[in-house]
Amino acid sequence: MNKIELTIGAVFSLAITGAALAHGGATGVVKERMDGMMAMGNAVKSLSSMMRGDVDYDADVVKTNAQTIQQHAGEALTELFPEGSDGAPSEAKPEIWSDGSEFEVLAKQLETYAVALEAAAPNGLMMQGQNNSGMMDSSDMMSGSGMMDSSDMMGSADGMMGGTQMMDTEELANMPADGVFNMLAQTCASCHGKFRIEKK
Repeated sequence: MNKIELTIGAVFSLAITGAALAHGGATGVVKERMDGMMAMGNAVKSLSSMMRGDVDYDADVVKTNAQTIQQHAGEALTELFPEGSDGAPSEAKPEIWSDGSEFEVLAKQLETYAVALEAAAPNGLMMQGQNNSGMMDSSDMMSGSGMMDSSDMMGSADGMMGGTQMMDTEELANMPADGVFNMLAQTCASCHGKFRIEKK
């Protein structure tokens, strides 16, 4: 092995070590789900600025971020929480396993809203060209780690929808993109409110 190969090997080794130490030393399935949450959190942060009118609306960017959320929602999310994967550095509460049905409902809702948001992207904003001051701020949805916070958007799987049946994807796809985004963000907040340990 020559010097260049050794250098490349060292770089890859450091990269892997750095990744393993991310999220407080999480490894395996815990790290995988934390990485997924981080990806969704970054997507929500990007979308939030656009939905508020802080940056110009771009349907293609909305679609891309919605696809990112889709990839980590639904069954792709729930399968990353096998029994026995709690405890530090995991931020998952025991309720994920004791009330798994509600967790599954919220994960599926998140997937549905993400699919609908991608479809609704060409619809633009409800108040196109205006500053949407009523939109949820990314600072209310995100913590310093890039994950969504629930402090201002608490709810439950049923209460979030007012106790009524959830709209289907086709109905949601006909809404303005910011309307769908608000429901998506509230789903994140509801899930974190019940199932995520809040950082001190």
